[in-house]
Amino acid sequence: MMTKLKIAIQKSGRLSDGSLNLIRQCGIKIPRMKGALKAEASNFPLEFLFLRDDDIPGYVQDGVADLGIVGANEAVEKDKNVDTIHHLGFSKCRLSIAIPKEQAYNGIADLDGKSIATSYPKILGDYLKEQGLKCEIHEISGSVEIAPNIGLADAICDLVSTGSTLMQNNLKEVESIFTSEALMIATPGLDAEKRGIIEQLMFRINALQTAGNNKYILLNAPKKNVDTILNLLPGMRSPSILPLANEEFVSIHTVIAEDDFWSKIEELKAAGAEGILVIPIEKMIL
Repeated sequence: MMTKLKIAIQKSGRLSDGSLNLIRQCGIKIPRMKGALKAEASNFPLEFLFLRDDDIPGYVQDGVADLGIVGANEAVEKDKNVDTIHHLGFSKCRLSIAIPKEQAYNGIADLDGKSIATSYPKILGDYLKEQGLKCEIHEISGSVEIAPNIGLADAICDLVSTGSTLMQNNLKEVESIFTSEALMIATPGLDAEKRGIIEQLMFRINALQTAGNNKYILLNAPKKNVDTILNLLPGMRSPSILPLANEEFVSIHTVIAEDDFWSKIEELKAAGAEGILVIPIEKMIL
């Protein structure tokens, strides 16, 4: 019987969508019926468990799932015995303290002695301790933003992405205490066969992430300025230089980090580069 990895994924929401999109971009086919709690990939030894995100660290610790994709906020808050395999780079957000918009705020000392409502008592408690503050923590789940409006707490500590939910509830963000993104976590001590499957999966994920951070660049350049342009556009090893019908020009093809390209664009143009194309890369294997 072929060994399969079990991977736990949030059953719905932004983290679920990002996780499934990542897996599918790896070329893994996931049949899923609406409301299903389990599924198996048809072309990779992977079985999916669709769970509540706050349950995933515990399931991975207990070996019910070998792998899990979960927000760093949940991984740290639940504090389970799991191995962090990889930072996946999506579902980025922050855990922040917010207070009613009309209240003045002069600094973190203003929070001392206040009551704060949160679904993340561990992360918040650790932060307050580091800051030397004594606050009353009200642990609640869901609808944290309403707490100041109903007199339950003076402030809240909750996940913030765009800040629109805070605005809708007449709150303002005053302290960001934790940054989060999707993580791949694993059960400690997996056997060699399962670790081998994880390596195959991570090979595909790394190829996607490397591609996402780089772009394929094509440009035309005067032959006399090739050395200058090559110094501005370092390739993976050595750029490709191809002849053109106009013998005074060549075509240069290379791969470069997108941020590096934009910081060099004016210098490239000044060196005579023209007809510049920037093309996304689907996968990149180094």
